[in-house]
Order: sequence, then C-alpha cells, then structure tokens
Amino acid sequence: TGAMSSECVGNLLHITLSAEYFEDKYLSFSVVDQFGIAWELDETMASQCGYTVTYSSWSNIEFRASALSCHSHLEKDVFVVTIQIKASHTPDMKNATTHLKSASCYYGPWSPRELVCETNYMEVSVRREVPQTVKDFIQDEPEDWSLAFPEAKAEEASIWQIVFHQPEEKKALLVSDAWSAGYGLNITDTRVLLRIPYTAEQIQLVEDQGITFSAVRSSTFYKQRWMILMADTAVACPVDGVDYTNKTIIWTVPKYIQPLSAGATSFKDVLVEAGVDLHKLSAKEMASRKYVLLNDLNAITVKIPIGAEGGYYKTSVSSGQHGTKYTINLFLEHQWEDNKWGLTKHTIIKEIETPFEYVELAIINNPNMSARLMNVTVGTFLPDVELVNLTIEGATVAVPEAVQHGYLTYEIRYANGSKAYVIQVPLDAPSIKKEYMRADIRAYTLNVTLAFITHPTSETFAVPVMTVSAVKDAVLPSARGFCDGRNFHLVITHGNVDQNWLPFISDWHLTPEAVQKYNYSLRDNGTHLAITVPFLSSHVNYEDFHTSGIKASLHLTLKDGITLANRRNFSVSCRFLPSELIQCLPNGTVVITAVKLVGAADLDTSLLVLRDRQCKPSLVTEKTATFKFNVNTCGTSRKFNSTTMAYENDVLYFRPGNDTPVYQLKFVCWYAIKQTVDVQYESKKNPPPSIKPGFGSLALSLKLFKEKSYSDSYQELEYPVVKYLREALYFEIELLQPKDARLELNLDDCWATNSQSQDSVPQWPILINGCENSEDSYRTVFHKVNYSLRVKFPQHLKRFEVRMFTFVQGTALLQE
Repeated sequence: TGAMSSECVGNLLHITLSAEYFEDKYLSFSVVDQFGIAWELDETMASQCGYTVTYSSWSNIEFRASALSCHSHLEKDVFVVTIQIKASHTPDMKNATTHLKSASCYYGPWSPRELVCETNYMEVSVRREVPQTVKDFIQDEPEDWSLAFPEAKAEEASIWQIVFHQPEEKKALLVSDAWSAGYGLNITDTRVLLRIPYTAEQIQLVEDQGITFSAVRSSTFYKQRWMILMADTAVACPVDGVDYTNKTIIWTVPKYIQPLSAGATSFKDVLVEAGVDLHKLSAKEMASRKYVLLNDLNAITVKIPIGAEGGYYKTSVSSGQHGTKYTINLFLEHQWEDNKWGLTKHTIIKEIETPFEYVELAIINNPNMSARLMNVTVGTFLPDVELVNLTIEGATVAVPEAVQHGYLTYEIRYANGSKAYVIQVPLDAPSIKKEYMRADIRAYTLNVTLAFITHPTSETFAVPVMTVSAVKDAVLPSARGFCDGRNFHLVITHGNVDQNWLPFISDWHLTPEAVQKYNYSLRDNGTHLAITVPFLSSHVNYEDFHTSGIKASLHLTLKDGITLANRRNFSVSCRFLPSELIQCLPNGTVVITAVKLVGAADLDTSLLVLRDRQCKPSLVTEKTATFKFNVNTCGTSRKFNSTTMAYENDVLYFRPGNDTPVYQLKFVCWYAIKQTVDVQYESKKNPPPSIKPGFGSLALSLKLFKEKSYSDSYQELEYPVVKYLREALYFEIELLQPKDARLELNLDDCWATNSQSQDSVPQWPILINGCENSEDSYRTVFHKVNYSLRVKFPQHLKRFEVRMFTFVQGTALLQE
C-alpha cells in the first residue's frame, strides 16, 4: 500500500512505513505465519525471532526481518514475510485500522557460514552437513536407537541440544530450555541457525585490539536421519569501536577475532564493502560523500564526517537544554576464507549516534508597529520538535488555549525540512509589561516560556522568551497650575505612562494620610490629579519679598512607583499679597508669620524674635514662625497722622554672638483714628408700588456656563461636569414663557443638595430671600444682565456666580 514500501537487501527484508501516514498514531506489529496466524511482536520476541523495528530520520519507522526469521516461509532460496500493522489514535488501540504487507525476497547463494550483527540480536547460520551413507548399511532397529538416545527421540525438532562453551564450564540446553531462555533456533533443509539477543545470559564480552565484542561460543547438535551431528555456532559482534575526532566518526572493526577463527590458521579477504541503511556504496559514491573505507591487515576502519549525506540529525535534550545528535545507520560486509570454514560472510549493522551537541536557538523580535503586535520567531528546529504549551504569567496553557490569552502561534517550514515557531501577541495584551523609557518611548516586554516535545523519544525542553520592543507611543502627563489668594493649585492631566507614578513634594510622598495631616487636598478622578497646597506650608519655597507681594513656588515630582526614579517635574510659582502674612485685629492683637527664604538654608525659624528679643514665636515650622502679640508689647513703635495710627515692629534673626540681624522683616498695622460716612437720602412722593398675588404657568430654565461671559453653556452630553474646590460656577436662570416685557424675574431662595432630589438633606442655602448667604466663606456674586442678540429681555434673566464646595460631615466627604 502507499503507507508502506519494501525492498530486499541481502538476507534481510526492509519495510519502511510512511511517516506522514502513521504520524501521531499508536502502532502494533504482528507477523503472520504461513497458516495465517498473527503473532504480535514485542521486544523479546523480536530479538528471538529475527525482527527489528527502528525509528529512523524524523519519525520514519523501519521494519527488518531476517530471511531465517521465525515465521518466514523459505523455499528454494526465496523467503516470504507477511506483517500486520494496526494503527490507532488511542493507546488502547480502539478503532484501529489494519494494514497487511507481504513481500518475497530471493537470497543466494548462501555462504558456509553467515554471521549477522543486527541492532537487537546476533545471528549465525551454518551449512547443514549431510554425510555420505555406507552402501548396504544395515540400520539399527528403531527401538535400539531410542534406548541409546532417549532425549533425542523425545525432541520434536531436528535440533537436539545446544552446548555453550564458557571459560569455567560447558552448559547444555535442550531446545525447549534454550527457547525459554530467549534463544532462537531453527533448522532448514540446508541450514542450522542460532539467534542470540544481546541480553542473553551466555554472552561473553571479549576484547580484540582494545575493542569489545559480544561473543558466544556454542555447539549445536541436530539429528540427521539416525545420526546426531554437531555444528559450530559461534558468533561475535562489536559493541563499541566508535570514536569521534575532529568532527569525524571513526568506526574500527578488528578482523578474524578469536571466537570466530578458532581452529583456523590461514585467512584471506574476499570482500570488504560498506554502506548506509543496508545499501552498499561504490568507491565513487563514498568519495562524493567524503567517506573513507580502510582495510589493513588486522582491522577495517570506516570514517564518516559528522553531518555527511546518508545520516541525519535528530533533536536531543540534555539537562533540559536543546541540542542535536547526528545518527547514521552504517552497514559493513566482510567476507573471508579460512582453512576451517571456507567462506564466511560477516554482516554488521551499526547505528551510530554522536554525543549531544548543544544548539543555541535564535529568538528574533520583529514587531509589527502598524498592527501593534509583538512578533517573535523562535528557531530553528528539526521536524521532530513540537510546541505543546506556553507558560504565561505563571499559568501553563496548551497551544490551542493560548489564543484566549492573545497568543497566536504558528509554524514556518523551510525548504531543508527544518522549521521555526512564530508567536504573535498584541502590545495591549494584559501579560505584556509596559514601562516608560524616555521622551515619547515606551518599552513593551514579552515574557513567556515555550515548552517543546521531541518525537518519538518524548523528551521535553523549555525555551524562555523575553523580548523588548521600543514603541514611540508614550503620552506624558501635563500640568496646569494657578493660585488663588491663599493656595497653590496644580491640576495634572494623566498620560498613558504614569499609572504607577507617585506624587512627591520635596521628596515627601503625598499619601492620603499625609495630605490629611497637613490639610492639603489630593483628588484623582482617573483622568486628572488635582493638588491644593496652602500658601503657608512647610513644603512651599519662599523665594523673595517685595512690596508687590511674596514670590513663592510649589514643586511636585512624579516618581516611578517601583524604582522611585524621577519621571516628571512640575512647578507653579505665584505672588501672594503681604496681607496674607499679617492680621491686625481690632482689639490690638497682631498675628504675624515670618517665612524662611530659599537662600537662607541655615536659618533656624525657632530663633526668630521681635524687637524685644524676649518675644518668641508661638508656632514654628521648618519654614515659618508665627508671632501673636499686642501692639503695646514686644518693642512695637507707634506713629500718628491725621487719620491713622501705625504700629511697627520687626521680625529679626541674629547669628549667635552677633548683634547685627541677618534677617529683618518689617511690618506695620494701621488703625483709623476717626471715620466719617456720608449717606444720601432723598424723599419721593410717588406712591409705593403694589403687588397683587396671582397664579399662572411659567417656563423656566437653569443653565451652567463655562465662563463669566455667559457665551458658552454646558451641553447635555458634557454632564457630569468635573470642577475643583473653589472654582467658579456660573449659573443663569431664564424666564422662557411668557414673553412679556412687563414681567421681571426675581429669585427668592436657592439651595444646593447632595443628590438630584431638591428635598434631600443635607442642604446649603446659596440665596436667602434674594440675597447671598452671609454665612458663606465665599459669597454668591450677582452679575448684571445686558441686552444682546441672545438676550431680548434682560429683566427675564438672573445670573450669579458660586464657588465650588462639597458637603462634609466632621472630616469626611459626603457623597451621594
């Protein structure tokens, strides 16, 4: 069939199974005898009966049968072998398909002695001698023969017994005992055969020229008519003799070794030939492959360059490392004549496998930026390697399941039969690590372990793959800074690289706990990070004083959450009114805060004093010192003019042992001596207007505008609107219907709630009886409405400005 091919090679039948057809299948071999009975093969039966099954290059399967195998049919130098192969996709061989292959081979003429060294057994067959009978010889009566040799008469087979010659003793086995011990015995019309597995008990290891042979010295006794004859069935096969030098295989086989030449005194070579896979090679063919065959007086030497044509590489694994071994199935036939046997034919089949050689695998990263794909090629591999699973972030998944994790794998096959594997992963897959590098570049790291298996040996090895792709897609965070009268505000817009960056002010991590401790504000809604820091804070830098104000700055650094390396710096600088540092209370109490400038690093704020050096600060921080005193104390001086009285003092800093101050902050409080307020009053005789209550339908609208100009209102799709504390909200209420110029819209009460329900609590009044709430820290501001193209009736609109606030309970924010 197309799944199998056969050829006859000397006294062996060679059947090759198609690797493509039988790939990934479980196989069972049986030999069918001439009666149609199938005998299933196992390793023991194969070596005893003359069968060999091997896996050759890249999963090809080969079957070899000896001409004198157990169930071959031999007639007139033609032997017939029939094999049955069952193939199944499961190890229990269910639903197996059966394949039969029968082949006949001619082999002849036979040499007087033929020796075969197969990979799993040794075989010797000798010509069966037929002595001349004496004319008119009177044969003994059968019963007389049976009395003399009862054992021989009892044996059904023609072979009676086999005697093994060992240095210390001789051991005789009857046929049945020899068969039970694993030996194969057979006799034909012309040949006596003995087959010995390499694991047999009677094997001796002998050395010749430093090379070890498996040898058996034996005599086989067989019945011939009414005679018992003996055949010398000695056999020897080399088990080593292979060296590796300078990338060359050197195989040496000594000639005429003692177990095979006992009793002979003269030798003559008749034929020395070598080949590969049972095929003999001519001298020209060997030269083209750079093979060398040497035949000297005592030994035959074959030299093969590693990697030469005729052999093949196969994948091997050593200590978990990927590598290769070069394998070649050599064939040597040596025929010689001696004065004992005449012609001896010695056939040796030697499968040579070189030592493990580590092979480094190439990992090539060729990302597809347009498709945003990591694209990694791993290889090259021989065809006997298969990718079976991937380990992704500690989880092992089979190749088909890897697609669910975003990993697509496929093979690339090359013209020489080798292959590579390609792994494609989207840059945005969860297992791809992203790290900001510099400028606009992010590093994408693929870290996956590939697990492979070799066929048919089922060795496993793993290949860790870690590749980094630099991609120009980094969006850095940006910032907007501003100040109000008392605070710094910094609003940072997140990019795509700062998810794990941490905010620091002066190497101080802005944790929620620290923010609360210093009464700062830190809010992050996912897209923006808003930070508010009071002007008087230990983390603010005070740069200089001027009559126009105090120049101060706030510096913020975003650091890597793992390495704490600086990633991005932001700063905001503002001038604050000097009045922020001083409070002149009506009762004559003065509260003054002095700040340490950036250039005065050695200034100790706790040592600041007033003119009277006994007046020390009541509150000290690293950068500020606060004094609280009465204007009549601490050396305060007083000056008058026609309308005001001024109180002056200085905050001073003296170095130890020096009476000249190195720091001086002069401050003044002015109090009015007298004040006149003119109030104009005019009486009008017009009658007071009267208002009569009534009922009707009014259509009103409430809109929130983006700016004080009231030109652009927020649309429905822009809600909810994100605002920060103390940012201005610009509201407009308009009377839509009726359009009556005589009507004027007046607001009575307006309040804010924590939910969409106007009746929910808590509530905070924004307008009370049409006026601002006097309890507000930042009071509502009304804006005048003028006539415009949009506003036809200004009296139908009311506009006011409210500062953003939030509801709190104790120190906790209230949310809906």
